[in-house]
Amino acid sequence: MVEKSFPKRFFSFVLITGAILSSCDFQIEEPELPQPGPTFINMKVPEGFPTPVFQESNPLTKEGVELGRRLFYDPNISANGKVSCASCHSQHLAFSDGVALGNHGVSGNTLERHSPTLFNMVWMNNGLFWDGGSKNLESQAFGPLTHADEMGMSLQGLDAKISSNPDYVEIFFEAYEDGPTVQNVAKALALFQKTLVSAGSKYDRYFRQEENVRLSSLELKGLELVRNNCSPCHSGELFTDNQFHNNGLDDDFSDLSHEKIFLGRYRITFRDEDMGAYKTPSLRNVAITAPYMHDGRFGNLGQVLDHYSDGIKDTPYTSRMLYSEQPKPGISLTYDDKIAIIAFLKTLTDLEFIENPEFSKPYE
Repeated sequence: MVEKSFPKRFFSFVLITGAILSSCDFQIEEPELPQPGPTFINMKVPEGFPTPVFQESNPLTKEGVELGRRLFYDPNISANGKVSCASCHSQHLAFSDGVALGNHGVSGNTLERHSPTLFNMVWMNNGLFWDGGSKNLESQAFGPLTHADEMGMSLQGLDAKISSNPDYVEIFFEAYEDGPTVQNVAKALALFQKTLVSAGSKYDRYFRQEENVRLSSLELKGLELVRNNCSPCHSGELFTDNQFHNNGLDDDFSDLSHEKIFLGRYRITFRDEDMGAYKTPSLRNVAITAPYMHDGRFGNLGQVLDHYSDGIKDTPYTSRMLYSEQPKPGISLTYDDKIAIIAFLKTLTDLEFIENPEFSKPYE
């Protein structure tokens, strides 16, 4: 074995260096770890759909969506602990409730308007509710939350409920820096609803030219009839123009109710052209969301088409789009035309959407 020898000056260097290090408060700096925070989500836009616009103050995050989903199905955020958003918006009915005028709220009183569907809400950027009385989903949530005949919850009561629930406190702070607040309840509910995208129907697969997906001759005839007769209002791949129209349902607008909700959008704008005008609903999933119109007066699609062919009221406020070149409003449709239109409308039913577990109740 060969022994290695080191010069004395080497040992002097080691001793001096050790002394210096031992006399210093020497610490190794650990690298900064990324701070925990919400996980941002990029929404995949279906083919043919416009680009969605999100609120800068409420970006789409995984944590916000999951919080909103939990709140959506939670009856404890109502005054009596028995009514949730899902009470009036059932997933298997494309988030409608299947009745003309519901009475699912805390008071048991019958509501004055039909519960609208909830899907493709991220593109509903021209006012919400049937009359456009709410600007966006973040503000819309406070309507049903506080309405005496819906969830009946005071904002103070809502704040107390979420702030006293340890589970909620934790997940609120995961989603929002300022934790559990009533404003963040509305924000989270809005985010969940913005993820409710319906674009997986038979029509969509046909539109995307997927293999072995065909529309029958009757369905194709119905598609052509819809495009020729209904597209002024039910336009684009969303099948709605997001506008408000008087479609000749009534000719009496002497509304004496305390909220004057039967005046349509006029209640919001006070413009004569908005008298009796209501928001155009999407035709997507229409075959499973009966009854129809803002008050649910029509029980099936045949009655809806009968209205447009023969039942439109001629008033100064009726949409001019319903007159075509005729002095009397209406759309000329034969019996066979109506059968074809209904056949096509059924191709807009999105089974993937109404069965998607990501939109279902997150807990039992």
